[in-house]
Amino acid sequence: MLKGLAFLLQEIKLLVYFKQISAHGYTRVYFPKWYIKGLRSSPLGTGAFVGKIVNLDFSHMLKIFVPIAFLAFTILVPVNWTNNTLKLSNLTYSDLDKLSISNIPMGSTRFWTHLVMAYAFTFWTCYVLKKEYEIVASMRLHFLASEHRRPDQFTVLVRNVPPDPDESVSELVEHFFLVNHPDHYLTHQVVCNANKLSELVHKKKKMRNWLDYYQLKYSRNQSKKPSLKTGFLGLFGTRVDAIDYYTSEIERLSKEISLERDKIVNNPKAIMPAAFVSFQTRWGAAVCAQTQQSRNPTIWLTEWAPEPRDIYWDNLAIPFVSLAVRRLIVAVAFFFLTFFFMIPIAFVQSLANIEGIEKAVPFLKPIIEMKAIKSFIQGFLPGIALKIFLIFLPSILMLMSKFEGFISLSGLERRSATRYYIFQFINVFLGSIITGTAFQQLNNFIHQSANNIPKTIGASIPMKATFFITYIMVDGWAGVAGEILRLKPLIIYHLKNFFLVKTEKDREEAMDPGTIGFNTGEPQIQLYFLLGLVYAVVAPILLPFIIVFFGLAYVVYRHQIINVYNQEYESAAAFWPDVHGRIIVALVVSQLLLMGLLSTKHAAQSTPLLVTLPVLTIWFHRFCKGRYEPAFIRYPLQEAMMKDTLERAREPNLNLKSFLQNAYIHPVFKGGDDSDYEEATKEGEKEPALVLTKRQSRRNTPLASKRSRSFSSLLPEDQEL
Repeated sequence: MLKGLAFLLQEIKLLVYFKQISAHGYTRVYFPKWYIKGLRSSPLGTGAFVGKIVNLDFSHMLKIFVPIAFLAFTILVPVNWTNNTLKLSNLTYSDLDKLSISNIPMGSTRFWTHLVMAYAFTFWTCYVLKKEYEIVASMRLHFLASEHRRPDQFTVLVRNVPPDPDESVSELVEHFFLVNHPDHYLTHQVVCNANKLSELVHKKKKMRNWLDYYQLKYSRNQSKKPSLKTGFLGLFGTRVDAIDYYTSEIERLSKEISLERDKIVNNPKAIMPAAFVSFQTRWGAAVCAQTQQSRNPTIWLTEWAPEPRDIYWDNLAIPFVSLAVRRLIVAVAFFFLTFFFMIPIAFVQSLANIEGIEKAVPFLKPIIEMKAIKSFIQGFLPGIALKIFLIFLPSILMLMSKFEGFISLSGLERRSATRYYIFQFINVFLGSIITGTAFQQLNNFIHQSANNIPKTIGASIPMKATFFITYIMVDGWAGVAGEILRLKPLIIYHLKNFFLVKTEKDREEAMDPGTIGFNTGEPQIQLYFLLGLVYAVVAPILLPFIIVFFGLAYVVYRHQIINVYNQEYESAAAFWPDVHGRIIVALVVSQLLLMGLLSTKHAAQSTPLLVTLPVLTIWFHRFCKGRYEPAFIRYPLQEAMMKDTLERAREPNLNLKSFLQNAYIHPVFKGGDDSDYEEATKEGEKEPALVLTKRQSRRNTPLASKRSRSFSSLLPEDQEL
C-alpha cells in the first residue's frame, strides 16, 4: 500500500511538471485543439488551472466502485481479517492475503457474508447501469434531434446492386429508387475503386514534403545543393541532386495520377455495385435504411451511410460477396493469435517464480537472491514484460478489421475494441491466473471436466491479487502518466518543427494529435472494470487501486478530449451498448468464478444460491437490450419527421441537392491535384442528357429525373427503342 501511495505522489508530481512545461511554450503539444480549432490563442491566459484545462465537473463520481469499496471495507475486510486460517497453515502469505477470502476457513458460515455482498454488488451495478443507459439513450436522441444538418442524415449506402446488361450501375440505382421511393429520392453517387489513385496521390504528397524539405535546406545554405542516394532507405544507389530528383518524381506521379483518374472515370469496371443514395428528407432516408428493399434479401442491401469523414474508402472497393469469406479467415486468425499468445504469457508469468528461475539457471542464484533484484522480478518484471508484448497488438487487430471489410472508421474501431477486450480477457486475465497455478499441470487441466474449470480458476484468483495490483500500477497508473506527458508527440512535433515546418499550415499538420483511440482505450478500461468486479468480493484490497486509476483517468482523459485530441467522426454514443455489454460480461464472470471459488472452500450451502445471480444478470441485460438498444441502432421516424418539418419551416428555400451533390465523392477527387475532375463534376451538375434503355421496367419510371447525374425520363409507350 505504501508503494502505491508513493506511486500516486509521483503521478501528482508529473501533473505539476506538466503544468510547468505547458507554461513554457509547449502548448501546441498539450493544447493543440485550441490552436487547430482557433478557440483561443493561449489556454493559460486566465482562470484557475484545473478548471481551464479539464473543465472539471465535481458532480462526477465513480458511481459503481466507490459504494462497493465502502461496503467491502466496512463489512468484508473485518470478516476476512478476523481469522487465523493463513497463520495456522503452512502457506506463504502476506498481510494483503489476510484481507482476502483466503483467510476464511473451509466450510465456514462466514461465506454467507460474501454471498450477500455478491448480491449487493450485483444489484448496485445493475441499478447504475440501468440509470446510465437511460441517460445516454436520452442524450443520444436529444443530440440527434438538435444536431445541425449533415449529409449522412439524408443518405443511405446501397450495396450488392444486381448486375444488369442494359444499364450501368448509376442508371440502375437511379431507376430503382425513382420507382420504389418516388417521393423522396433526390440524388446518388456511385462508388468507384479509387484505391490505386489514392496510393498515387498519397505518394505524391510524400514526395512534395521531401521536396519542400530539401528546398528549405538549400535556401538556408546555398553553398551546397543537397543530394541523396536513390537506393534502399537512401543507403545505396547512385547519388543525385535531391531537388531535381523529387521534382522529376512528382512530374512522373502527376502523369500517372492523370492516367489513373481517366481510367476510373471512363472504365465501367472501376465502378463498384454500390452507391450512396440521398433523399429529400430524413424521414425518407430512415425508411430506406431500416427496411428491406427487394423480394430477394441478398440484393439492394441498405444501411445508414457513415458521415463522409467516417468512411474508410479503401474498403468500399471490396466486393460484397467476399466479405463472408474474409470474416471467416479473420476469425480463424484471431483464434490462433489469441490462444497461441498464451505461450509468451506463460513464460512471462514464470519469471515471477524465483524458485523456477534458480532451478533453470543456478549460477544466477546469488544475484537473484539480492533483495532489490528479487523484489523487481517478483513485482514489476511480469507486468512490464506483458506490456511490451501488448504494444503491437492494437495494430494487428486493426489490420484484421480492415481486412474484414468494414467501411467506416467507427466500425473498424468498434470491431478492434471487441477483439482487444476478448484478447485481454483470455490472455491477461484468465491467462495470468491459469499460468500462475494450473498451467504447471496443463495436461490435467485440459482433460478435466468442464464443471471443474470454474473451481480451478476460482481457487487461483486470490493468489493473483498481488500481481493484478502491480499490473494496475504499472499498466494503469503509469499509462495515465504517459498519456498526460505525451513524450512521443512532444519529440515528433519538435523534430517536424525543426526540419519541415515553413508555414502555419505546416505547423498545424505537425501538431495534429490524432484521435483518442477508442479501439485501445475502452477495452483497457473495461479490463479494470473486470478486475474490480471480480476482486470486490474475493480480495477487496484491490478496489482502492482501481478507484485511484479511474479517478486519474477521468481527469486526464477529460483534459485530452477537451484540449488535445481531434474528433475523427461523430458516433452520437453509438458505442454505449458495447460498453454496457462488456460490463455485464464482467459481472457474470465474477459470479461464475466466485461460485467456483466457494466450491473449493466447501461452502456447499451458499454456493447454489449464487446460480441465481448469473440468471438475473443475463435477464437484466436482455431487458436493457430490448428497452434501450433500439435508440442506438435505429432512427425513430417520429424524430425524423419532426426535424424535417422544423427545417422546412426555418429554411423554405434550402437547396438540399447542392448540399448533398458532392458529399460522398472520394477524397482524392477533391484535392488540388484533381482540379480536372472537379471541373468535370461541375459540368455534371448541369442538366444531363436523356439516357435511353432497352429495359422494359424503364417504362414504369413515374417521373422525369432531374435529381441525379444519371438522367432518366418517362418514355412514351409507343417510342421506338
